[in-house]
Amino acid sequence: MLVMVDLDDTLCNTWDAGKGTMFRVVLHLFGKGKFRMVYYLLTGGYRELERSEVYHRMDLGDLIEAVFGRVYSKVSQKDIDDVLKLVEEEFFSRLRLYPDALPFLRGLKDLGAKVVLVTDSSSRWQRKKVEYLRIGEFLDDIIISGETGHSKLGPYNFRLAASRFREREIYVVGDRDETDMAGAKAVGGIGILVRRGYFRNRKAKNADYVVDDLMGALEVITREHELKAGATP
Repeated sequence: MLVMVDLDDTLCNTWDAGKGTMFRVVLHLFGKGKFRMVYYLLTGGYRELERSEVYHRMDLGDLIEAVFGRVYSKVSQKDIDDVLKLVEEEFFSRLRLYPDALPFLRGLKDLGAKVVLVTDSSSRWQRKKVEYLRIGEFLDDIIISGETGHSKLGPYNFRLAASRFREREIYVVGDRDETDMAGAKAVGGIGILVRRGYFRNRKAKNADYVVDDLMGALEVITREHELKAGATP
C-alpha cells in the first residue's frame, strides 16, 4: 500500500502560520513606505500566483523577489533580504503540525503503508519544514516540485511516486482538489480531500472522499484497505 501525503495545510498549519507572518510583513513594509506592496498583499494580489507552474517550484527568496517585481519596476536587494529574513523567522515561529498529524502518520505505518510526501515549493524550503517538524522518520520518500522541475498542477510527481514503489493500492491525501485529488486520479488511486487551510472552501471535483481531518482520512484508508484485503483471493 502506498500513501502519498501533502505537507502544507494537510500535515501542518502553513496557511495560519502564513497569515500571522503576512501581518508582520505588512507592518514592516508600511514602516518602509512600501505602500503599493502593502496594498497588493492586503487585497489578495498573491492569489494570481495559484495557477503558476513556475511559482510553485521557487525558493522563498526568489518568490519574494518575483512578487516585488510584480509591484515595482526596481527593488533593492536589501529590501528583499530584509523581508526574507523576517518571513523565515516569523513563519517558523508559528509553524506547527496539526494535532492529528502524528497519530495519522503512525497509523499509516501500523498498516504497513509506504508513505511518500509529495509537495510543491523549493527543496530548501520544504526540507527545512520536514526537519523542523521532525516527521522524516515516517517518510519513505520525499518528492518536491523544486527538485523534479514539475509542480503538482500536473501529474508528473504523483506518477513518479507511483513508479518508485509500484504498489497496486494507492491513496493520496491532501487539501487541494485540483492538484492532490487530480493527482490521485492520474495514478488510479483513491483521493481523500482534507478540508483545512487555504483551500478549505473550494469545490471538490476530483476527490473520492472528503473528510474534516486526518483521522477521518485514516479511517477511510483503513476501511478501503480491509475491503481490498478481503476481496483478494
